Amino acid sequence: MNSKPQTYVSTTNACKTCMPLGACLAFRGIEGAVPFLHGSQGCATYMRRYIISHFREPMDIASSSLGEKHAVYGGGPNLKLGLTNVMSKYGAQMIGIATTCLTETIGDNVPMLVREFRDEFSDLIQDHGAPALVNVSTPSFSGTHMDGFHYAVKAAVEQLAEDVPSHCGAALLPGFVSPADTRYLKEVMEDFGLNSVVLPDISLTLDAPALLDYEKLPSGGTSISDIRRLGGSGSVIEFGRSIAGSPTAGKFLEDRFSIPLHSLGTPIGLRETDAFFQAVEEISGKQTPVSHALERGRLIDAYVDGHKYLFDQRVVVYGEEDLVIGLTAFLAEIGAKPVLCASGGRSRRMEKAIRELAQDLLPEPPMVLEGVDFYQIAEYAESLNPQLLIGNSKGYQ
Repeated sequence: MNSKPQTYVSTTNACKTCMPLGACLAFRGIEGAVPFLHGSQGCATYMRRYIISHFREPMDIASSSLGEKHAVYGGGPNLKLGLTNVMSKYGAQMIGIATTCLTETIGDNVPMLVREFRDEFSDLIQDHGAPALVNVSTPSFSGTHMDGFHYAVKAAVEQLAEDVPSHCGAALLPGFVSPADTRYLKEVMEDFGLNSVVLPDISLTLDAPALLDYEKLPSGGTSISDIRRLGGSGSVIEFGRSIAGSPTAGKFLEDRFSIPLHSLGTPIGLRETDAFFQAVEEISGKQTPVSHALERGRLIDAYVDGHKYLFDQRVVVYGEEDLVIGLTAFLAEIGAKPVLCASGGRSRRMEKAIRELAQDLLPEPPMVLEGVDFYQIAEYAESLNPQLLIGNSKGYQ
């Protein structure tokens, strides 16, 4: 009888990153904000390096730098010391405090610690411009960077948005999209004449022009004053099929301030983009500008021209859940055949969304895998004989 325990491999080459990393990206899209990780120095260093290597932009992430003794006695004193240092050195308008596995495991009550900090250091806070303090729970053992991103956006809205008179503006919560996509979405809202607040806005903070002098805090981002007036918005547009029906920032604005919510998919491809433009038409009361109508026509022409090259091509799609859903819809529209859709996320909504679009656009639904790593994706893909692999930039691994 073999008494040797069976080996178990948890993850090989993960198709996701940590929750606090997503929170740092969300906080980076707020003007004058400094992301602050309550945990070990290694967490902040790794995530800072990871983000810089992708965006090629300088990125500071503060840390409470907990050590072994803090795992026993708690990290409250270090958190408070770290907050005072950030206020003194950065002149931040907001500090976004995200927890890590360590502080969640030892049970640090961060909301209570932040309240204590406000009471104990009220004079210091006022001396440094009374920066907003937003805290969010982001233990990596319970989610991915996508979860951390959405939790951070929701925390900022919950803790900063105020009940102000209606100003008929529109709130746009684009989710996890690129700086270039954020810029384009802002242009669309402007072309419809809408006074919109985009949260988070990383169009400049993570894609800045070359500067002669280093800036501790980059220009751009959603202003704190704009976040505070979200409670008076006339409507909310929120992207993300993977978060539909969950307690998101958009759902909070709808429930707390009775603001109409348009929950849409990320506008990738014709159908989802049409849904976005229809929502903006409804909100603004205006027809789609000619320039965008012409873009749509050119897209359809490109579909027709490229169809003969892409028809029935077998494709593996991987990445963040909303990216996978959007790319799958786009591929189906141009005649390609997604055979495997995979993500490291575990929202349990990706499969439903892909099944729904498959009913209209695909002859048969693709295989859908959630909570998998790149090693597992490669194993399944080998038997499916794909011609193309499409996903985020980490697929090279």
